Amino acid sequence: MPVRLPRPRRFDVHVAVGGLLGGLLLWGVGLATRPHTEVYVLLPGRWPVLLPLVVMAGCELLRRTAPRTGLLIGTAAIVLDLLTQGNLVTLLMYTDLMYAAVLYGPPASAHRIPRITGLLTVAAAVVPFALWREPEALLIGVVTGLVAFGPAATGLIVRNHRDAAVAARLRAEQTALLAEMDRTQAVTAERARMARELHDMVANHLSAIAIHSTAALSLEDPKTSQDALVVIRENSVAGLAEMRRLIGILRDSSGDTEPVAAPTLDGLGALVDSARANGLDVTLEAERGRLPAPVELAAYRIVQESLTNALKHAGPGRVAVTLARRDGLLTMAVTSPYGDRDGPTAPGSGAGLVGMRERAALLDGRFEAGPEDSPDGKIWAVRATLPVTEGEPE
Repeated sequence: MPVRLPRPRRFDVHVAVGGLLGGLLLWGVGLATRPHTEVYVLLPGRWPVLLPLVVMAGCELLRRTAPRTGLLIGTAAIVLDLLTQGNLVTLLMYTDLMYAAVLYGPPASAHRIPRITGLLTVAAAVVPFALWREPEALLIGVVTGLVAFGPAATGLIVRNHRDAAVAARLRAEQTALLAEMDRTQAVTAERARMARELHDMVANHLSAIAIHSTAALSLEDPKTSQDALVVIRENSVAGLAEMRRLIGILRDSSGDTEPVAAPTLDGLGALVDSARANGLDVTLEAERGRLPAPVELAAYRIVQESLTNALKHAGPGRVAVTLARRDGLLTMAVTSPYGDRDGPTAPGSGAGLVGMRERAALLDGRFEAGPEDSPDGKIWAVRATLPVTEGEPE
């Protein structure tokens, strides 16, 4: 099967045609680079000049598709041109082949060609000077450097700049991709956080409303119904306030929304009072003292969700809430009578338990929930340990 030559680029065709026409123009007016009387001119006359010119023009067609092949053939053509009276355009096209071989050739050739041409330039300057002891002999090295080493070095510099630009563009694309991934993760995390906030803040009030409305419908005692309606109204107002705050957070900030303080452990008293108003027998034992804001928010939400679950699922009996700080850790526990649970009973199951577990995990804490045996019978216990970051206010 015959080997098909690569199709030359349009610019290379223009360079080849322009070089050939320019060389023919100089040949037509009889302009050569050296007289026929020079000793090393072995092929005097006008016609021998055309052969290296045509070959060099053909090599220009390979300057990008096969740069090393074009340079090898062009080197043979320039050696042949040295044996004739020479053509300036042939010399210029060879410098372009040297430049293209470094710029478009493989990386190994791009670094090897400048070294070889540099050594040839030094040799072309030192050897003739050592043989002839004439200062003019150094000009051979200068000409060799201009024809060979100069274009090769220029091609290497341009190639390095091009590779640096490509690397910078790739880094910019990677940075943009990472930024988009970070943005997507941030949006997902914010959605999960808002879902936890919605569940933790509203579920307690809705559970109380459902329980007391059921009591009001099932009992015919006017006083009991009146008390249930009062509790329903209080929880409805509180739930609407929490929903309004969440909606304000979700809206685009336009400067007309006031900042709302995050819940802290100072609000546990009001939280326990609300649970008692909803019918729970709750005791609270909590050490005073300020903690980092993320720790206080997580602890508050865990207690709030635990009381909500106790309100919905716990049997009759006392619910105990304890918080203590020991050795840089905040330990907390909420225990309630096990009762008959309609929902999932496995630790970590259910949306509320998953939310509590995630809050503890975000702070590198530990969270456990599940049934336990106690002297008073079987209980449901929620236990969490949250590390207190050093340097935060206490």
